[in-house]
Order: sequence, then structure tokens, then C-alpha cells
Amino acid sequence: MKETDPEKNKLYYTIGEVSEMLGVNQSLLRYWESEFKTIKPKRSPKGTRYYSQKDIEEIKLIHYLLKERKLKIEGAKQVLKNKREHAARTQQVVERLKSLRDELAEILDDMD
Repeated sequence: MKETDPEKNKLYYTIGEVSEMLGVNQSLLRYWESEFKTIKPKRSPKGTRYYSQKDIEEIKLIHYLLKERKLKIEGAKQVLKNKREHAARTQQVVERLKSLRDELAEILDDMD
């Protein structure tokens, strides 16, 4: 999951930006939107989706539950219903650890 600093200041992101940010297909984001009613992007008159930071955090949590924890859709829905706060904290820790790993790998590359 890549995230660039200038984008942190944006209010809304297109489906293409979110797709790139998470490394998933746009069609998968549309599918998750249909399965998880908590993802509610705003729509332009032409139907273009605009995801808020709240939507992106929800998508990151769903991504973590489905891709990292290998839960099925129904299992992820149960976790979100019953243990949302715990799952969100765990997802944030995993994301930070991956970021640190990437930084350390860059430092090692620079040392060689």
C-alpha cells in the first residue's frame, strides 16, 4: 500500500487514485462498495466516485481483513460489526510495521 504525502491533504480521491494507493483493481473497489455498505463515496453528476479519507480508512481495513487476515466477505463483515476498533488498531500497526520494513530495506540498500 503506497501513500504519498501530498495526497494526505486532499479531501477526495478518485477510484483510480484509491486503486493505485492500495494496489487493487478498480472493479474490486466497486465490488467491496456493493458488499460493505460503510463505503459510501460521493458521486458526481456523471457518476464518478469520490472517496473521502473516511472511505479510504474503511477500505484499508477491509483490505487488511480480506487480504492479510484471509477472511471471507462474511467473516470480514462480522469482524467489522463486532470488533471494528480492535481490527482497525491491528491494521494500523501492520501498516506501520510494513512501512518501517520498507524504510529499513532502503537504508540497507543505501549502505551497500
